[in-house]
Amino acid sequence: MSTKTDTTYDIVVFGATSFVGQILTSYLLESYGIGKDVRWAIAGRSESKLATLKQGLGPSASELPVIVADAADESALKTMCDQTRVVISTVGPYALYGEPLVKICAETGTDYCDLTGEVQWIRKMVDTYEDKAKASGARIVHCCGFDSIPSDMGVWFLQEKAAETLGAPCQDVRMRVKIAKGEFSGGTVASMMNIAKEAAADPKLRKELANPFSICPPEHRSKTRQPSLKGAEFDNDFGVWLAPFVMGAINTRIVHRSNALQNARYGKEFTYDEAMMTGRGVKGRLAAYGITGALGGFFTASAFKPTRWVVEKFVPKPGEGPSPEAQKNGFYDLRFVGKTTDGKIIKTKVTGDRDPGYGSTGKMLGEAGMSLAFDVPAEKQGGFWTPSSLLDGKLYERLTSKAGLTFEVLETS
Repeated sequence: MSTKTDTTYDIVVFGATSFVGQILTSYLLESYGIGKDVRWAIAGRSESKLATLKQGLGPSASELPVIVADAADESALKTMCDQTRVVISTVGPYALYGEPLVKICAETGTDYCDLTGEVQWIRKMVDTYEDKAKASGARIVHCCGFDSIPSDMGVWFLQEKAAETLGAPCQDVRMRVKIAKGEFSGGTVASMMNIAKEAAADPKLRKELANPFSICPPEHRSKTRQPSLKGAEFDNDFGVWLAPFVMGAINTRIVHRSNALQNARYGKEFTYDEAMMTGRGVKGRLAAYGITGALGGFFTASAFKPTRWVVEKFVPKPGEGPSPEAQKNGFYDLRFVGKTTDGKIIKTKVTGDRDPGYGSTGKMLGEAGMSLAFDVPAEKQGGFWTPSSLLDGKLYERLTSKAGLTFEVLETS
């Protein structure tokens, strides 16, 4: 439970009228209702848009409370935070709009989670507000969507099972995206383009983005070279060709921070990387080279103003996204292989029953907020956490029982 008591609400969804915010709001309404065990409200800057959202949700949402607050208005944000124990934020790109809310949550002891994948912004938030969060008791948890819950909780699950079946943690873990059917959200694309733009103008940021321990405490480092797939490569563990996975840049950092916050539970020389499977043979090899080239072209074009507008014409805009039917038809299958220092191997998988960027993200974010509100002991220290390091087994139970995720051991040897 939160360290805050006597608040009007358990959870406030901030940015409820955003595309993912609407999915999240609909999920909470369907799963938890209104006026029952969970006291929750929606919030955003436009009272009229919030009213339209309520109307679209149907008669069951008529009693859903509304709070009006702009992302840049610290006074309004404080009024909102004073009324709740937890805030779930969908207002991005977070590097552009997210800091005031994190600041107010850290100052008021309000627990917070979001779905950012902006590693440079996370580092800035940790550096700027962690002392305030520790002092107030606020637990801040970034990356509670597709980036990075399946990766972070996937490694957590693998390590739990490794301890049970192999008797030791796996010092080396690799995640491979076997398949992911769905679309990138407009917000995710906007965030990636903003990172490319910032990195092009800042050599220091480019160096930070290349550091796999960039959001770990300064004392947590490894002497072992971290794997980092830059181009097409053949994977002997799975017998397929690989291409870089665009979310790997944030997911690997969250996994390393989880290890650091758990006192190097996975090992001080723990290594981790992520990639996409593209298939076998010549077809798989060509696909791997094609994806590598496309990713390089996207980030290069996004970095510079003359070509950025061309990219913007062809990618989804923030607030845009697939139909409910397309969300329902999406899914993903992630494979993990872990190796202990004495050569024992465990293979696991994580699947989701909706498209990763929207339907599944909305459910994962909702259950992360619920876990933050109801599963975390009040004595748990404030500060900047990761999903697995703070929510661990309780979040796992929620993901598997409510959010459509499965975690499975495939083999051990």
